Amino acid sequence: MLDKPLDLARYDPVWRQAEPYMRARKNDVHIPMSFGWAVRLLDDYPEADKDICLLAILLHDIGWYSIDIEDITEKGFSGPNMLQSDVRYLHETEGVRMGIDVLKATGWNTDTIAQVCEIIDGHDTRPDPRHLNDRIVRDADKLWRFDVTGIAVACDWFKLTPRAYADRLEIQKDELETEAGRKYATQTLIASRKALMLHVI
Repeated sequence: MLDKPLDLARYDPVWRQAEPYMRARKNDVHIPMSFGWAVRLLDDYPEADKDICLLAILLHDIGWYSIDIEDITEKGFSGPNMLQSDVRYLHETEGVRMGIDVLKATGWNTDTIAQVCEIIDGHDTRPDPRHLNDRIVRDADKLWRFDVTGIAVACDWFKLTPRAYADRLEIQKDELETEAGRKYATQTLIASRKALMLHVI
């Protein structure tokens, strides 16, 4: 684990190595925002492993790069079983494969790589988190949705209006894994509803 203050520059080589794979599914927006949420959650849970959490959130969705955009949209973001669709599993498997390459290329040790990939593999499809690091990454992955930018992007993915998507988030906020995550989701959704004038339109 890192000592405070958190040196985020240590992850710059990983960002640069992974950046080409962030061009799918608005991950060039989603991943940086989720990374910011992970940093915030780590302040609330100092016992978590900062390297593992931040590397996992940085790399968790790069596997979408390997999947056809139509398959992503039609199979991964629609239908009653979208969270268990083949493309969801595939993006996790590809994320592990690509994540290993990125982490090896940037000099991370095998134990760190194994722990990061354990989180990436199943971050969307595994029913329950395995440990605190996993819980933090899962919450950081979801918290961006509650922000105005997340609502704007995700309502298009799910073919919903901002209001309908915000209503869905109202239910989903209670499903986050950490107490801090649920608190941030509630606060952020209130602010986003206000900013988007959802009390009027």
